[in-house]
Amino acid sequence: MSLPAQFDAFRIHNDDAGYRSGIEQIALDDLADGEIDIAVAHSSVNFKDALAGTGKGKILRRFPLVGGIDVAGHVVASRDPAFKEGDAVLVTGSGLSETRDGGYAQYARIESQWAIPLPQGLSLRESMILGTAGFTAALALLRMHENRQTPALGPLAVTGATGGVGSLAVDIFSSAGFEVHAVSGKPEHVDYLKSIGASDVLGRDALGTTRPMESARFGGGLDNVGGPMLVSLLAQTVPYGNVASAGLAASADLGATVMPFIIRGVSLLGVASAGTLRDVRDAVWQHLASDWKPRHLDTICTREVGLSELPAVFDTMLAGGAFGRTLVTL
Repeated sequence: MSLPAQFDAFRIHNDDAGYRSGIEQIALDDLADGEIDIAVAHSSVNFKDALAGTGKGKILRRFPLVGGIDVAGHVVASRDPAFKEGDAVLVTGSGLSETRDGGYAQYARIESQWAIPLPQGLSLRESMILGTAGFTAALALLRMHENRQTPALGPLAVTGATGGVGSLAVDIFSSAGFEVHAVSGKPEHVDYLKSIGASDVLGRDALGTTRPMESARFGGGLDNVGGPMLVSLLAQTVPYGNVASAGLAASADLGATVMPFIIRGVSLLGVASAGTLRDVRDAVWQHLASDWKPRHLDTICTREVGLSELPAVFDTMLAGGAFGRTLVTL
């Protein structure tokens, strides 16, 4: 296949001229080394992308880099016999937009060790509505399953439920047979949350307690907020329930006591999607393409944009105005 000499990419710089990002023309050989070149079909926007694109968070470890921690497309050239031209693949995390060029470009060069062949049951578009957000939610459920979480323990709470990870967690958990209670400070999105699988929608005050132990009302949950809400969720979790921690939208602090752990046997599980081992990645994506596949991806995809619209999306996301998932189409 004949490839263009140059193509559009949303690139991030930090040098004597300052921190800046925008669309520019680059060549394939400007990208980090890798065994597979792909024509990018879709990427997505995650909170981490907004931090990287604006410089509001220290995400990139080298400059310049193409942004975008997610990418999906078709192989156009391969130096690894495991992949051939035309193969549909996806990559999430794995150093993209940290130490390697990411998915915000018409072409991407990726390391074959992190390329996931598109699982049967998912389209490239669906894989990027999921992206890192869906992968994180499903990884949390996998960790809870491995620690004996069952629907019989009671409803799973999802904090930050209108965000990308939260929305997909609501859908994935309910698809997997759990009752889901969405926790959100955005009452205008109650109908949205119920439409994607929440059986109940609670205000933030439901996790407003400051006592180390409260009456147990949740089987466990996924926290995307951190700080006092995570502490309150732990204090209201049933014996041997699991709470997965995947975000710090409000705070990175954890002002908790050990009482939920030593009195009720509650487990706090960390969810670190970027560094997930390959065999676990494969297992998560197989679940996402089959028994845990969200049923409302088109509803959760609330916005679809091109590269030129990324700065506005970043600003909205960092200001707390985004909900659902934003798909980037090349």
